[in-house]
Amino acid sequence: MIAGDQSQKFSYELFATDGLARSGQLTTAHGTIQTPAFMPVGTAATVKAMFADTVRSTGADVVLGNTYHLMLRPTAERIHRLGGLHAFMNWPHPILTDSGGFQVMSLAKLRKITEEGVSFQSHIDGSSHLLTPERSMEIQGLLGSDIQMAFDECTPFPCEKKQAESSMELSMRWAERSKDAFSGSPGQAIFGIVQGSVHEDLRTRSIKALVDIDFPGYAIGGLAVGEGQEEMLRVLDFTVPMMPQDRPRYLMGVGTPQDLLESCARGVDMFDCVMPTRSGRHGQAFTRYGKLNLSNAGFADDAEPLDSQSSCPAANSYSRAYYHHLFKSKEILGAMLLSWANIHYYQELMRGIRVAVKSGTFNDFAAKTRENWDRGLV
Repeated sequence: MIAGDQSQKFSYELFATDGLARSGQLTTAHGTIQTPAFMPVGTAATVKAMFADTVRSTGADVVLGNTYHLMLRPTAERIHRLGGLHAFMNWPHPILTDSGGFQVMSLAKLRKITEEGVSFQSHIDGSSHLLTPERSMEIQGLLGSDIQMAFDECTPFPCEKKQAESSMELSMRWAERSKDAFSGSPGQAIFGIVQGSVHEDLRTRSIKALVDIDFPGYAIGGLAVGEGQEEMLRVLDFTVPMMPQDRPRYLMGVGTPQDLLESCARGVDMFDCVMPTRSGRHGQAFTRYGKLNLSNAGFADDAEPLDSQSSCPAANSYSRAYYHHLFKSKEILGAMLLSWANIHYYQELMRGIRVAVKSGTFNDFAAKTRENWDRGLV
């Protein structure tokens, strides 16, 4: 049994700003989260191809679990009987769970949305389910996550503005029901999710509605769904400044290292994305000098490590030629090592941003980081 300190109140403290970039700290029942923070995605109670201790060794303070996947298999009720998600996955540190709204949109079959919630068939076995704001909060409560997300509809992109407006308004009604259904202890919190697609007036209305409900933190949803980085950043330019300064801001499902850097420059505090581990399973490395596709024949005789400057053993102790061999041979070790190296790089980037904000050198750090990416390794 891994028990958190349920007497510890959830809180957010803003340590420093540099321009719009921020550095702070979240306090939860299972420990603190330094921000800006990247959350490795543990969809099914595991960060794919990684041991929990290895994830922690990269500097990760928090991981993400997925309500949709865990409600289907092994079920939230079973995880609860086995001591909760922290104990189940041997991660005694903070966990954020999403509401299941995005996966219902992207994975579920025969989906039907009503005011009550979303009825759908499981993509695993075709079984029928109804996910409502109340059921989503019940599931997240059974899992015992430190940060729980309000249930929302992830607005598709592209869509007509009228559809985006209707979707946003439904999500705001669901947000209020989610807050009412949230029964967390002092060390836990529920975040509201800003919707409104790419429309400034809809995002404005969404933020006002969520602030009126009064959440301890706010997420930006409905981005990284096909609109492209330029449009995403345009939306952040008008969305983030409207969000409360004294609450954490979480950009859901984002993204590349470039996405993270540019979003931090706009005042975002938290991120999650499957990209570092998904790429790691398919031979793509993220490094301080850009991306490498290690399946390319050009690496077959490359004796250099991924990054000799990295403190991560997966990045500094194995040659690119060895990685090339592992992926060409379809060896599991390739996915394990490269997922480790990628998650470590993401955490290294977050550490660098935090230090730069606190020292008032964020613009210089960002410029140097972009220069290194542009220069590349090869």
